[in-house]
Amino acid sequence: MVDTFALYQRLSRLPRGRVVFSLVFEQAAPYFRTARPRFVELGPNRAELTIRKRRRVQNHLGTVHVIAICNGLEAAMGALAEATIPAHRRWIPKGMEVDYAAKATTDITCVATTDPADWARGGDVEVPVHVVATRADGTAVVEGTIRLWVTDKPTR
Repeated sequence: MVDTFALYQRLSRLPRGRVVFSLVFEQAAPYFRTARPRFVELGPNRAELTIRKRRRVQNHLGTVHVIAICNGLEAAMGALAEATIPAHRRWIPKGMEVDYAAKATTDITCVATTDPADWARGGDVEVPVHVVATRADGTAVVEGTIRLWVTDKPTR
């Protein structure tokens, strides 16, 4: 299993390394390719990426389609989870609740954040990941929570 955060740290030091990391991330999870997320920042408890407004992700109104935005938010959440979770634990998405707050008329920035204390609890726990997608002017277009089910990895 690739250590996502270690790979990000190594590649982000290189010229265009974040672009390379983003492409590798897409290969590991091909359903993110449509949104084409580009990572800006990744670390424990925070991930940030961008989605360019381009024809492939636009709806009939010419705005970025909310499903493409949710795809970007899920990519940010997944990268954050991989960068944050202790090595003896595993995670799976349990649910996603989002509100559509405004039209997505520009490139979109997707940010996922968590409280470090949520990851420190033992046993089977639910970890809420706050997600927000904003336009270039800082207006939130989609905001919500992705809930993760976190458990210990089985012993082998």
